[in-house]
Amino acid sequence: MHFVYPYFLFALSALAIPIIIHLFYFRRFKTVYFTNVKLLQELKEESSSRSKLRNLLVLLMRCLAVAFMVFAFAQPFIPLNEHDAQQGKRDVSVYIDNSFSMAANEQDVPLVEKAKQRAREIVAAFDNTDQFQVLTADFEGRHQRLVSKDDALKLIDEVGISPATQDLTKIMAQQRKALRNGNGQNKLAFVVSDFQKTSNKTLEKQADTLVNYTLVPLQAVQKKNVSIDSCWFESPVPMLNTTNKLVVRLRNFGEMDENNLRLSLTHNGQVKPAGNVSIAAKATRTDTIPITVMNTGWHRCEVSVTDFPITFDDAYFFAFKVAQNLRVLSVDEGAGAAYLDAVFHGAPMFQVTHAAPGRLDYSKLKEYNLIIINGLRNVSSGLSSELLAYCKAGGNILVLPPAGADANSYNAFLGAFGGGQLGQFSNTKRSVATINTDEFIFSDVYINVNNNLRLPETSGNYALGHGAREEVILRYRDGSSFTTKYRTDGGNLYVCAAPLDPQYSNLTKSAEVFVPMVYKMALSRGAALKVAHTIGRDASIEVENKSSNIDKNTYKMRFADANNKASNKVAANAETTENTNNLRKASLKPSNAQNEFIPEQRTIGARVALNIGTNIKEAGYYDLFLKPDSTQQVFAFNYDRRESVLDYLSDTEMAAFGTKQVNVLKPNANTNFVELVGERSRGIVLWKWCVIFVLLFLLAESLLLRFWKK
Repeated sequence: MHFVYPYFLFALSALAIPIIIHLFYFRRFKTVYFTNVKLLQELKEESSSRSKLRNLLVLLMRCLAVAFMVFAFAQPFIPLNEHDAQQGKRDVSVYIDNSFSMAANEQDVPLVEKAKQRAREIVAAFDNTDQFQVLTADFEGRHQRLVSKDDALKLIDEVGISPATQDLTKIMAQQRKALRNGNGQNKLAFVVSDFQKTSNKTLEKQADTLVNYTLVPLQAVQKKNVSIDSCWFESPVPMLNTTNKLVVRLRNFGEMDENNLRLSLTHNGQVKPAGNVSIAAKATRTDTIPITVMNTGWHRCEVSVTDFPITFDDAYFFAFKVAQNLRVLSVDEGAGAAYLDAVFHGAPMFQVTHAAPGRLDYSKLKEYNLIIINGLRNVSSGLSSELLAYCKAGGNILVLPPAGADANSYNAFLGAFGGGQLGQFSNTKRSVATINTDEFIFSDVYINVNNNLRLPETSGNYALGHGAREEVILRYRDGSSFTTKYRTDGGNLYVCAAPLDPQYSNLTKSAEVFVPMVYKMALSRGAALKVAHTIGRDASIEVENKSSNIDKNTYKMRFADANNKASNKVAANAETTENTNNLRKASLKPSNAQNEFIPEQRTIGARVALNIGTNIKEAGYYDLFLKPDSTQQVFAFNYDRRESVLDYLSDTEMAAFGTKQVNVLKPNANTNFVELVGERSRGIVLWKWCVIFVLLFLLAESLLLRFWKK
């Protein structure tokens, strides 16, 4: 047996008080008058014996009452284990898992509310003199210090659902950091969570042996959740005046089949029903939604599904841009310029600019969707390095070498891109026989590739060698390459084996091949742009640098909420969808106190690296701008889908975490959790029994004095 406050045992010296009373009070003699003294000697002997026994019992009751009263103040306890023998003041850290998965229900009550109740009971199990830390998945600054018992209860009441998620190792590290700042002799840490497998795969060995951890698992009775996992376009870049196919992937993480879930699409504020879907338990399903793009500029879209009770993953935001003009730069020496102009004359979406290699403004290369190297005799090292930087930043280049080109300069240029080498120029006649319709350039261009399609023919061409990440776009009948693509970071390099000169090729006359080919090459300039990002994972992004050295403007980002006219949503007609959205908005208050913020930014050539960090916490659209009245780019951010997975650690897996420092506490439904925590932290508490015995001994003393007459 141990005592919390052993120094109170010095008060056992108070036992001398009833002994002194016994010695001096019960020894006093009293005069008794008798009318008949015949039997006085016999009566005196009998009364003296009974009086001594009675007085000794009264003395014993008083001594025991005083002793147990002292024991009650010393607070004795019996430790359940050796490491539970804790004495003195305690510093207690309580982690409340408030991630999205805690919105699941246990007996129609969200797990986060169960976790808050457990946290209150943990705090109630300790003394008012102890100090407490209330920690959540947000790792907020106000939660990094120890507070009083009353303040801890207030912090627990303020806990709400959050998009943040933390793994067990990081949680314990934060708890150790706060507990080290406390002055208590005992360090205790509690983790109340559902312990999803996605966030709690491993537990590192704890370096701080002074902290004892207790894991308190909570799990939903019924696993039920349908999530929109991701969305993407079948074509890498949506096109204007075309019905683009959007692929939506849904996942059912529950244990039951879900039928007739309502799927809807919000496109620039217009809600459009997309039909009903059914998903089997633990299954994944993809569906296709057509989106017709009728105007240029940025498009903000949201795909949503009706689901309850976990609603954070029922919506998926994405944004894409359709360019008004496709800017094409032709770097040439005058030869072949007329042929390009003739081809683009009937395509008003193209804006073609011609420039000689010696008069190029390299700083403006980033403004073009496609750069065509047309008929240059040689490619200088300076132009080669600038084109390589342009391509790495997401640009696309088409190379049309002339007959008699400087093979060495071209091979050095192509080698920098990882492309194949130019071989000997041959005057052999060849005809194109195969179009790669699986590649983006010619995908969705032709309904049927048949013999009626006039394919290009050449009477002079180079032999193209093979390079890294090569993909053939057009192939000769003999199997050699006519047009090849080489992938380079964010952009692509396209190389044509034949010159554009009609003397060697009729490519410009094959309008059904050349026009869509150049159009898609220019259009794929935006293929590197992601339509959606994930909060927490995509903390760093790169964009084109449109800030001039003169202005030195700073990039800012603003949250485009419901009041922003660019992303204003029209309420859904379906009552279920409306109620679901309202529930989601009610549980997820905007965490951005201000409507805009300045991300960390670093200029890297023609690109700017933006470090968003933890500034974005709410899913939705975020506008990037240099000036408030002009939006450069729109980003769509979604919540991390890790919290969608309703797979929890089993009792066996949780037991594997148990060590001398880490205990797993899973009480029964009828268990008094406050008493259980008290026993776990301090053993079996005996001070209450001491108080009871004090009262019993005092009662026994009163009965002896009242009913045992001398």
